[in-house]
Amino acid sequence: MTSRSDSLLARAVACLRRREHSRQELQRKLATLAESPEQLETVLDRLEARGLLSDQRYAESVARVRGARFGPARIRHELQQKGVATETLQPIVVSLQQSEDQHLQTVWERKFGEPPTTPAEAARQHRFLMQRGFSSDAIHRLLRSLASR
Repeated sequence: MTSRSDSLLARAVACLRRREHSRQELQRKLATLAESPEQLETVLDRLEARGLLSDQRYAESVARVRGARFGPARIRHELQQKGVATETLQPIVVSLQQSEDQHLQTVWERKFGEPPTTPAEAARQHRFLMQRGFSSDAIHRLLRSLASR
């Protein structure tokens, strides 16, 4: 490899040292530094072959970190935006959906803490939780259980 390729590889490793990246995300970051698209693809392929770049590991990391604050729909969308393949993210989203009620309860308690007393307050809480990526069904279950307390 040329020194330019070595420099590109070193920059890629430095990015990965700070945090996990998806292949597409790293490709975008390094595109302006590469001499050609082929050179960049070669560097990314080498990183994957060495196990330094992994969309699977990236998706798991995002789910672990963001899963405590956001619902499965939002995390799926973020991963899709970063170029993670559907077959890679699907098992992770299913896992998040299985623990959605627990995460929803935690987010609701942190933000609100008290059941809504008016329909307007219930709607506000519902909108907030929807924006966080939780399913409407899970939110309805939570709000119904709060109303019956």
